[in-house]
Amino acid sequence: MGTDLPVITAGLSLYLKGDANMDEMKKIIVEFAESSKKTKFYFKDIEKAVQKVMPDAKMREIKKACTALINDGTMIYFSTGSSTMYGLKGRGMTEDPE
Repeated sequence: MGTDLPVITAGLSLYLKGDANMDEMKKIIVEFAESSKKTKFYFKDIEKAVQKVMPDAKMREIKKACTALINDGTMIYFSTGSSTMYGLKGRGMTEDPE
């Protein structure tokens, strides 16, 4: 029973490290989007920008960070009909006219 504690502790520190990575990725994504001349981005553009700063970032982790930014309202999806792009909310022509 005493051997379970280090495993749980190691798992907790790994979990907390994952949250820190997620926050860092979200920050990198927003900085990339704000500093770019473009207002809409393919996922591959975002993936390259994150991996430039965090070379060992996995595609799935980056996708989760993008989804979190969409869920909290920082970014939005933009669909061209054939492909989906990402954009910063309120920047450029990413909003649907009301």
